[in-house]
Amino acid sequence: MAKIYIIHENSEWTTHLTNRLEELDLPYEEWHLDEGVVPLTEAPPEGVFYNRMSASSHTRNHRFAPELTGSVLAWLEHHDRKVLNGSRALQLELSKVNQYTALEKAGVKTPKTIAAVGKSNILQAAKRIGTDSFITKHNRAGKGLGVQLFHSTAALEEYLYGPDFEEPVDGITLIQEYIQAPQPFITRCEFIGGKFIYAVQVDTSEGFELCPADACQIGDLFCPVGEEVEEKPKFRILEGFADPIIKKYEDFLQANNIQVAGIEFIRDEKGVIYTYDVNTNTNYNADAEKAAGKYGMLELAKLLEKELESLKVAEVL
Repeated sequence: MAKIYIIHENSEWTTHLTNRLEELDLPYEEWHLDEGVVPLTEAPPEGVFYNRMSASSHTRNHRFAPELTGSVLAWLEHHDRKVLNGSRALQLELSKVNQYTALEKAGVKTPKTIAAVGKSNILQAAKRIGTDSFITKHNRAGKGLGVQLFHSTAALEEYLYGPDFEEPVDGITLIQEYIQAPQPFITRCEFIGGKFIYAVQVDTSEGFELCPADACQIGDLFCPVGEEVEEKPKFRILEGFADPIIKKYEDFLQANNIQVAGIEFIRDEKGVIYTYDVNTNTNYNADAEKAAGKYGMLELAKLLEKELESLKVAEVL
């Protein structure tokens, strides 16, 4: 019997989805790909496959989960299985260089960024970028890996040659211009089925530590998932959000065959939008959704249900 398959490496991030699948009485199976085999000479099972592999898997001792997932996706796609967030989505999840070049190709403005390997080259990149303040981040990121704000190359040099420097798992560090927002927040736009569902305003007034998820206390403003209730919520769904950037994002997702994603941007003091992150392993903030009456995982479960029904109809025909 055809079913829904969830490809991942962190069960804590799939619970909300599997709860929704059970509510809708949908058959599913989880493929936890921290390790495994890919039987290339055999055909995969029939079903709908949803990839939510994370770029930060190595921080959970699942170093080769993305590479294994890449092999699995190639196998599934070779056999024409229905895959949501397939090989191209994984490529973008694992590389911000790939994200930024794809965004720019789609006419979406990104912050000025230089990729570098080696400490001396990172320092030279910071000098070359030509801004007073800049950010470092890892190319294969997630969880805000390597995200640091600097106001001088001297401070960067001290960090690079000090004990706190984080070596990227793929060796690539990004130096990125710092975009000063007139108000302390960024915006994250959520898409399911390649279509916009809502935008979340994320409060950045406390810096980068903005992810209060269960077992996910991290230094990052790029992971809006959590359960804690606060007097001043860090995550708030914006009612009636509409901006021309949404159409550009939808076109970008379609061009790259991405069905589910969260895309983050910041506005500078002139109102110019800079897009800096595409998360194809998206999660949703429970408190913000409850306050707004909008539920991303429910919409995702309905999308998977629709795809499964389409598959069953095709089999009958």
